[in-house]
Amino acid sequence: MEETRVGFALTGSFCTLDNALRAMEETAASYPNILPILSETTAATDTRFGRAEAFRQRAEEACGRRAMTSIPEVEPIGPKGLLDVLVIAPCTGNTLAKLAAGIADTAVTMAAKAHLRNGRPVVLAVSTNDGLAGAAKNIGALMARKHIYFVPFRQDDPEGKPTSLVADMTQVTAAIAAALEGRQLQPVLLGAR
Repeated sequence: MEETRVGFALTGSFCTLDNALRAMEETAASYPNILPILSETTAATDTRFGRAEAFRQRAEEACGRRAMTSIPEVEPIGPKGLLDVLVIAPCTGNTLAKLAAGIADTAVTMAAKAHLRNGRPVVLAVSTNDGLAGAAKNIGALMARKHIYFVPFRQDDPEGKPTSLVADMTQVTAAIAAALEGRQLQPVLLGAR
């Protein structure tokens, strides 16, 4: 596993960033060659869930290297074959939509596009309030795509937020291992907590 090169990208589902960073730290324990990538929004936005600089610092400490935060920084991922697997956790509804439509206008979506050109796996850890609404078609489209895998997910809060989905961030490392073997970790749809 030490030779496996993992890209770990964070997007702006700020309420789940703490869990995603914990998953990043766990992943780094199993796969020490890990490259942090932050979306421009994640790298620059302070919210009630934390300061952007604190998120960036924690990611860089977990991975032992500077985070990539721009399209020019991540674009060489494809041509240079820098990664064996790319994780996007959390993967927002906005990012899902862009990936499903082939849009690469952020550091994270460009990293995915660049990485996919090499036919290597991308692992998505969904975190979106409209996963069973507007984002459902994008999840379905991505599930049907080659080289796209999902961290198992469930409804976030069926009573309070009936269309919200969230990945089980404790399964990120297992989802990476499965994706590297070319298989989807099962079950992908988890029951209520």
